Amino acid sequence: MCSPESQRIRATLINDRESLSIPIAGQRAEWEQVAARQPLPTDIDINPLTIDGMRAEWVCAAPLIPRQVVLWLHGGGFFAGSCLTHRDLAARIARASGACILLPEYRLAPEHPFPAALDDAIRAYAWLREQGVAPGHIILGGDSAGGGLALALLLRLRATGQALPAGAALLSPWVDLALTGATLTTHAARDPLCAAEGLQLAAHLYLGSANPRNPVVSPLYGKLHDLPPLFIQAGEDEVLLDDAQRLARYAREAGVPVVLEIWEGMWHVWHGWAAELPEARQAIERIGAWLMARRPHALLEAVV
Repeated sequence: MCSPESQRIRATLINDRESLSIPIAGQRAEWEQVAARQPLPTDIDINPLTIDGMRAEWVCAAPLIPRQVVLWLHGGGFFAGSCLTHRDLAARIARASGACILLPEYRLAPEHPFPAALDDAIRAYAWLREQGVAPGHIILGGDSAGGGLALALLLRLRATGQALPAGAALLSPWVDLALTGATLTTHAARDPLCAAEGLQLAAHLYLGSANPRNPVVSPLYGKLHDLPPLFIQAGEDEVLLDDAQRLARYAREAGVPVVLEIWEGMWHVWHGWAAELPEARQAIERIGAWLMARRPHALLEAVV
């Protein structure tokens, strides 16, 4: 049974189909303005930094001596999102897990189409390794487009023979920019937030001349063998549900340990409403528990 809060929030959501006529700059600014009004818990430390010129933030629960780093790649359809828009989610995951979250601002489309975002994700991972953080202390994470980007990063790291992180947590991951999922149609009337039309525009802006079935664009089309464990959450009502379900199925067939959670009555990345939504807070606690189960015993040397 969905909470009363979920019903109230659902009634206020605006489907991205209705935002197609709003300029991208306006969409970005509106999201930033909403995020700026959200108070941050007092037990959270924010430490800005730059990674080869790329803005990023450490988001940590204080006081904390971390055992684990989560490299979180934010969502936003590859054309929006920032440290500010995802600071609250990162803070809640940090509190639930005891990990420190590294939140980079990768370059956005259409100004910077593929492969800019992936190149920046690779830079962020390489920077962590240069700081002496062992792969076993790193988890990748991401929501929506960031979830697909995290999986694409795993495929690129494996292809180049680099040591892989200890796992990946993916929230409502967008892993098929060819947009072939059945729920894009079957859930069109159920998803209060996302629509195929908005995803088509976002894919067009990000892809440029790239093939939408290129595995490092749409990792659903990649070979998933030898990847670390995956933790996937998706909403029962979202149009991208089929992306999460197919990813879980293909990964299991390739021998990858997978936890897939489908949350009743939830929409795309419902975690973003955690201040009001009990299902979001519960889902984040589940993420935290999964991360803690993969936390090394040894403490990290100070990198924050």
